[in-house]
Amino acid sequence: MKDKAIQIENLSVYYGETPALTGVCLDIGISEYLGIIGPNGGGKSTLLKAILGLVPISTGRIKIYDHGDKRKEVIGYVPQYTSFDKRFPITLLEVVMTARLRNGLSPFFRFVPKDMEMAYELIEKVGLKGLENRQISELSGGEFQKMLIARALTLKPRILLLDEPTANVDENARGQIYNLLAELNKDITIVLVTHDLFAVSSQVEKLACINGKLIYHGEPELSENIVNRLYGCPVDLIAHGVPHRVLRRH
Repeated sequence: MKDKAIQIENLSVYYGETPALTGVCLDIGISEYLGIIGPNGGGKSTLLKAILGLVPISTGRIKIYDHGDKRKEVIGYVPQYTSFDKRFPITLLEVVMTARLRNGLSPFFRFVPKDMEMAYELIEKVGLKGLENRQISELSGGEFQKMLIARALTLKPRILLLDEPTANVDENARGQIYNLLAELNKDITIVLVTHDLFAVSSQVEKLACINGKLIYHGEPELSENIVNRLYGCPVDLIAHGVPHRVLRRH
């Protein structure tokens, strides 16, 4: 196996007395492209938040390279689209620049020129050049997601966590986002939470199936039994014309 970017050992997370994750053991290699699938409420987003240190761990541990508690210095995070209020009066450029606020706003704070230069470079990298001064309320779903990816990249992360980055985007934007992630994966470890079976079948290198616990971790090709265990009932997968390799031939 590749050297490890993330090591998760016997992880359990509870919200009050309700278990969100129990006994999860998962290693993610450096430069790996991991897809995470599972039902709503199965703990996928909780796993990302645990890796980030945003929720308390009940048992187990998570090791990020050898950085210990400095995990945020090497991880970029793209949260779910629904966690943002698009009505807030802020431009695309300003959103990307907020990632450079190490300790929040302070009187007379000014960004240094290299921060601005980096922001413009990343906006161009994700395909949004020319939209820097557009209000976020005027962005399409795909443009909004690319903006969030650009923001996550401003800290030069070695690991990029994404929570449903292709939700609320059209097919064209979805393809652009996957092309961008494939390019980023040449240098960055990517962990992608998704319900998008196209991503599972044609994009990721490894797959983790989670429903309160780790059901499966391995190649992105599943048996019918694993899919049924993951969702708790028999499941029929329909490709809608898109070739897939999620299920083995059966």
